[in-house]
Amino acid sequence: MASERSKSKVDLGRHLWGQRYLARLKYPLMDTSHITYLGSLRTEVTHVRSGQRFVTDAPVDNKGKGEAISPTDLLATSLAACMITTMDIVARDKGIELREVKARVLKHMASGPRRVQRVEVYLELDGSALGPAERELMEKTAHECPVALSLHPDLVQEMHFSYA
Repeated sequence: MASERSKSKVDLGRHLWGQRYLARLKYPLMDTSHITYLGSLRTEVTHVRSGQRFVTDAPVDNKGKGEAISPTDLLATSLAACMITTMDIVARDKGIELREVKARVLKHMASGPRRVQRVEVYLELDGSALGPAERELMEKTAHECPVALSLHPDLVQEMHFSYA
């Protein structure tokens, strides 16, 4: 079925109208990442735009060695990274000084089918430059980051904020 879907997609670059559309884009469409299977439940991921690489490994509780970050760890971690990035974007746009921000992430798995069931994110912010309105804005922004909005509603997202 996946091959049927990919056959039905239009390759914009093969059509004159598609070439014109692609030429007008500020950032041309390109692959996000390339993944190569290394064997032994490991992959090498390359971020196309930056060229940065990292390895993933299946977790110990799922037949892996746990010697590198797992794909489900990446999913949970990307939630916190997106929250922090999006908070900084909004803070900059509003002229708010967002100082030190740290996050801890806990991932909870479920079985039948195996999936991420819950992600706990503990965000610690330097609150010395943030009043009540700015804190509320940062928390709202974190809850509405693109990754948070992209995850399935059955995946429980618990977000905890503390200010030092």
